[in-house]
Amino acid sequence: MVRKMMIAGNWKMNGLSADGMVLAKEVAASVKAKKRICEFVVCPPFTILAVVKKALRGAKVALGAQDCHFDEKGAHTGDISPLMLTDVGCSYVILGHSERRADHGESDELICRKAEAAHKAGLKTIICIGETLAQREKGETIDVCSKQILGSVPVSATAADTVIAYEPVWAIGTGKTPTAQDVEDVHASVRKVLAKKLGKGQANKMRILYGGSVKPANAKELLSLPDVDGALVGGASLKAVDFMAIADNAGC
Repeated sequence: MVRKMMIAGNWKMNGLSADGMVLAKEVAASVKAKKRICEFVVCPPFTILAVVKKALRGAKVALGAQDCHFDEKGAHTGDISPLMLTDVGCSYVILGHSERRADHGESDELICRKAEAAHKAGLKTIICIGETLAQREKGETIDVCSKQILGSVPVSATAADTVIAYEPVWAIGTGKTPTAQDVEDVHASVRKVLAKKLGKGQANKMRILYGGSVKPANAKELLSLPDVDGALVGGASLKAVDFMAIADNAGC
C-alpha cells in the first residue's frame, strides 16, 4: 500500500506575528522551489494562524491548529471551535498531544469527541498517541498505544480524514529516540489495532507519523521504515532549514 508521506510541524507555544511570518515564508519558498512528493502541514499557535495562512499563499503547505473544542460555539472561555479553525483557513488540527493529555488532563473520550466535531466541520485530524517512560520501562508501550487508539479514534474515522502520530512521551524534546526497530514494531501494532477498529482497508491506507526528537540526522532511517508514513516535528520545525532538511533526508 502506497501512502503519501506527510511532514507536519507543531510549533507549540512559539512564535509572534513577525517571526511566524518569516518562518512560514521560508517554508513556503522551500516547498515551491523543489518538486516535492510529500504533504506538508504547519501548525502554529492560534494567535498567528491568519498571519501564517497569508504567508503560505501559493505554496502547497496546509495550515493546521494545535487543538479544538468539541462544540461549534458556546460558553467555553478560552477555547476555539472547529468552525473557527476552518473559518481562518485550517484544514488540519492536532488532537490528543501528550502535552494536552498531561497539562490539561485530556482523556481518550474527550479527544474522540473533539475528533468527531473536527471531522463534522471538515477538518482532518492528527491524533497523537504515546507512552511515558515509566510505561515503557514496564513493557506497556503496545498496550498503552492500543488503548489510546481504541479510545481516541472515532469509529467513523477514515484514512481520508485521520492521521495517527506516535510520539513516545519520553522522546519529545529530549533528543532521545527509540531504535528504528522499536518504532516499526509500535507502528505495525498500531496498524493492526486500527484494522480491528476501522477495517483492514482503512488501516492500510491510514498514515501513521512518528514524532519525538525527529531531526535531519535521524529522519532518513526513521521515515524509511515500512509503517512510518511521515513525521510530526516539534522543535526542529521552528527552523525552516531543519524542517525542510528532514523532508530532504526522507526523500520528500
